[in-house]
Amino acid sequence: MTAQTIPHQVAIIGGGFGGLYAAQRLRKCPNVHVTLVDRRNFHLFQPLLYQVTTGGLSPANIAAPLRAVLRHQKNVEVLLAEVVNIDLANRQLLFHDGHPEPLSYDTLIVAAGSTFNYFGHDQWQHFAPGLKSIEDALTIRTRVLKAFEAAELESDRERRQQLMTFVIVGGGPTGVELAGAIAEVAYRTLKHEFRRINTADTRIVLVEAMPAILGMFPEDLREKALEQLTRFGVEVRTGVMVTEIEPEHVIIRTGDHQHETIRAATILWTAGVKASPLAEILARDSGVELDRSGRVPVEADCSLKNHPNVFAIGDIASFTQDGKPLPALAPVAMQQGRYVAKLIASRATGGSPPAPFHYRDKGMMATIGRSAAVADLGWIKLSGFLAWITWLLVHILFLVQFQNRMMVMFQWAYSYFTRGRAARLITGEGSRLDES
Repeated sequence: MTAQTIPHQVAIIGGGFGGLYAAQRLRKCPNVHVTLVDRRNFHLFQPLLYQVTTGGLSPANIAAPLRAVLRHQKNVEVLLAEVVNIDLANRQLLFHDGHPEPLSYDTLIVAAGSTFNYFGHDQWQHFAPGLKSIEDALTIRTRVLKAFEAAELESDRERRQQLMTFVIVGGGPTGVELAGAIAEVAYRTLKHEFRRINTADTRIVLVEAMPAILGMFPEDLREKALEQLTRFGVEVRTGVMVTEIEPEHVIIRTGDHQHETIRAATILWTAGVKASPLAEILARDSGVELDRSGRVPVEADCSLKNHPNVFAIGDIASFTQDGKPLPALAPVAMQQGRYVAKLIASRATGGSPPAPFHYRDKGMMATIGRSAAVADLGWIKLSGFLAWITWLLVHILFLVQFQNRMMVMFQWAYSYFTRGRAARLITGEGSRLDES
């Protein structure tokens, strides 16, 4: 094969929104070969993970095998591997345990996503799991359902109430959606299924350090969300800081030198995320400093400083627009993935490069529960049923595979008319009551 016929080698780390959208946009570039590397063999629709935690959806409803998604794209191959180092000088990716062999690239897209941020208290992770993967969702589902089963067997009144108390730390969209979903399970789905406990006695506490929940939303929608959460039976505590988390209690600071202990058997963490550790490698080798969330700053075209052939997109990248960094949201990763693919295609074909990347904010949405949501679409603000319907349609639209869309539509229709949740199974490690 002559040098002229060797395709441009593009390596993509991460099969999330940014990486997958970039790979798909490069399908019409025959002179580009794409290698998508991920330590999981599937694309996960993370915005619906909380539905798995409460039995509304099964994992297969919100995940799609990467090979299946890209099977018709002949210029793409998928590697199931974990990247542990990036050799920017020699343009190579290094893998866990040295397998496979180092992968050489001409252009690199790093879309490795993010992980939990416990703000210096990593020991809390065992007691308060976060929600970033299917395994996390199943762990939380097991904890939530086991709490009710254990309460059914408990004769001590105080201990029973502790088992039926749930604390969610973090009042962003994930925390709000998770609190509302648990409330639906407790107050509606399980209402007539137990004989010794009354699930209406369940206490759900949403804790947020900022003065209000959903801080990125307009004030009127924050108030609407608070009203809807309260109507669902969720106790919202804002302006309080978590100072300690132990196996069965949370201590919050409610004022100067004032603390309160909430006894709860189930504590969940949705308070923050930080970029993948690969961001540290990129920052070190490019001579830039990570931001407070561990994200690596990028240039106007999403490239790494001093490395025009290396791009960082999605949660791992800190892109400043209008004086503020873009939020770590799926739409940002999607748009950056498309943009970088367009830029790479223009370079590969000798065409004119696109203008610097500019994020088009199409709005934000958060659902609280059945017929309850808030949506800021820029040109209109919605709350209640209309916002909920909009949220449903948008999330179904962005599911990758058609079969996922059909399954989710069926499950949601079933849940709406029956108030049931078909995937309420206690399975896997820790599924027995005598296991922690």
